[in-house]
Amino acid sequence: MEWAMAGHGTEEHPHGADRLCEAGDRVYSRAVRRGRVPRTDAGPVPCLLELALLHPDPDDMDWLVPTSPQEVMTRLLRGVHDEVSASQRRVGSAVAAFEWYAGLGRQPQPLTASAEGSAIRVLDGLSRIQAAMDEATEACTTEVLTVQPGGIRREAELTEGLHRALALRGRGVRMRDLYTHVARHGQGLLNYLELMGDTVEARTLDEVIDRLILFDRTVAFIPANTDRTMALELRHPALVEYLVTVFERLWRLAIPLTAPLPDTGIEGISHREQSIAALLAEGHQDAVIAERLGISVRTCRAHIARLSETLGAASRTQLGVRIAQAGLDGLRRPAPTTALTGSDRESPRAR
Repeated sequence: MEWAMAGHGTEEHPHGADRLCEAGDRVYSRAVRRGRVPRTDAGPVPCLLELALLHPDPDDMDWLVPTSPQEVMTRLLRGVHDEVSASQRRVGSAVAAFEWYAGLGRQPQPLTASAEGSAIRVLDGLSRIQAAMDEATEACTTEVLTVQPGGIRREAELTEGLHRALALRGRGVRMRDLYTHVARHGQGLLNYLELMGDTVEARTLDEVIDRLILFDRTVAFIPANTDRTMALELRHPALVEYLVTVFERLWRLAIPLTAPLPDTGIEGISHREQSIAALLAEGHQDAVIAERLGISVRTCRAHIARLSETLGAASRTQLGVRIAQAGLDGLRRPAPTTALTGSDRESPRAR
């Protein structure tokens, strides 16, 4: 993964984690001793953020928590191992840095900061997200579970993660992906699944949760903001187990992508219109329905218009009534019962 440990600092601080500047040394040391520092302290030393020695506190984004010296040492040595054939000079530098971090590691650290740093990590920026995903991909040996919201998958989205998928396939890792029903109509996704063969199993639902990626049921990635430029890397066993349970329950409800969608049982009503009808019955606006089903607002309104025409509704209010009458509101109703009369209780022979 691309984790700038040496020789990739900012323009004002052209150094790596193996040879911090004096100001960076002071701020990082203080962060290790105290467990965290205000974000303003890192202003004069952007190298600490650039080198990922400090990262946002998941509970308070105005504070920064340090990457543990032990983790820094591990990544330093990994980088040295990869480059040792190209430059023997870097080995001595890394060894010196290792000893420096080891000295910091012997200092007492708040338990909460250590536990939090390993359990929840804020990834700020697409480059850091991609680097963390690449690292998790390299470590994965068994299974990847993903939830992919939205509609038809764009070629750029599929190409972005193709190198990871191919690497996983090469190691025999199994993958299970959840999409919305709309994604079935994208040729790009069909081409991707054909390329991956039996390695990937895909299923679809009317709507799914926000993006989720799980590696080997030990590490999970979820979005941390609406535009997905920040993410959370989760390694806390309880959190990961919870997300795995959510995925497995959705998976049991989903329909294999290779199987046709079930018939609605109502002439003229498609499966997608049935889904829209259920969400309309819940009181959702067009834009919300479109987002949840992974379609455009324009397409959503076209389906609503066709639904109104099929059910003979002249207004939205009347459409709501007709949806309930047709049983499209998603509510389970008890089977009708009929009171037994005296003749009803008689045997068939008596009748």
